[in-house]
Amino acid sequence: MKYFWRKTKKTGLALGGGAVLGAVHVGVLRALEEKKIRIDCLAGTSIGAVVAALYAFRAPIDDIEKFSKELKWLDITKVSLSRLGLMSNEKLGDLLIEYIGNKDIEEAGIPLQIVATDIASGEKVILKNGNLADAVRASACIPGIFKPVEINGTMLVDGGIVEHIPITPLKAMGADRIIAVQLQIHQAAKKPDHIVEVLLNTFEFMVNNISKPYLKDADILIRPNLSEFDKVNTNQVNDLITKGYNEAMIRLDQ
Repeated sequence: MKYFWRKTKKTGLALGGGAVLGAVHVGVLRALEEKKIRIDCLAGTSIGAVVAALYAFRAPIDDIEKFSKELKWLDITKVSLSRLGLMSNEKLGDLLIEYIGNKDIEEAGIPLQIVATDIASGEKVILKNGNLADAVRASACIPGIFKPVEINGTMLVDGGIVEHIPITPLKAMGADRIIAVQLQIHQAAKKPDHIVEVLLNTFEFMVNNISKPYLKDADILIRPNLSEFDKVNTNQVNDLITKGYNEAMIRLDQ
């Protein structure tokens, strides 16, 4: 396949967090492939780290779409006996290994970096090497829901706390042009139905403010209107993929 936009510019793709809304990323990837835009480096946070990992290890788009459709809350969680979290997301790592094998980040076909947060210091941790499944689990470890993931003696949680849309890692990797995908629900206040929505809403309010300074560095910002969706209902996946595809095609044409 012949790719355009590659000879003189290095293109990076930043995939942000957003729980079930991450299915949007799959539609964006399909649009990029149809437009023959080659991605030279990837960075992911939270669910964005999951999709970025699959793509970086050359999983076909059809397989990534299948993964997103099969991903259910009970598939990636189990009750934890830890005092540090209600649940564990170890199953997420197992599912990733099932699709692409037990890999290290540095083995990726497309250079990949994953954002997590040191829960002791609050510092941003960029994972560039080491076990891929553990790195993804750490980046997608929502505090208060999942117990932290320990890597090299550091307790890590969701990277969205420090950089919800991971643009700075792409700059460090030498990206000349950056495409960023933001997953945000724009809607009037809606009362949450359960504790998971309370935690996810709280998390979103916080990370959206944190993301603003970084967004100015995105050359193309793909930010679909997701007001009709929520972050927990997995029955929305097909519509979210379509939403991501359509929005990406519009932005890329522009």
